Amino acid sequence: MSTATYKVTGMTCNGCATKVKNQISTVAGVSSVDVELATGHVTVTTESPIDNAVIMDTIEETGYEVVLV
Repeated sequence: MSTATYKVTGMTCNGCATKVKNQISTVAGVSSVDVELATGHVTVTTESPIDNAVIMDTIEETGYEVVLV
C-alpha cells in the first residue's frame, strides 16, 4: 500500500469535501480517501503506487487547487 497527502484549497463545506472524495474514489487502485475539511488535507491510500499527477489532475478537474504535501 502507498499513502500520499495533498493540500486542497477552495473546499468550503462538507459538500465540497464529499465531491473531492467521490471523484478520487473513482481512480483505479485507490483503496481509501480521507478528507479533512478544516485543514484541506486529503490523504489517499492506494493498493500500489500511483502517479501523484493522476490524483492531482482528478482533484483539479473537480474545480479545486492542489499541491502535494
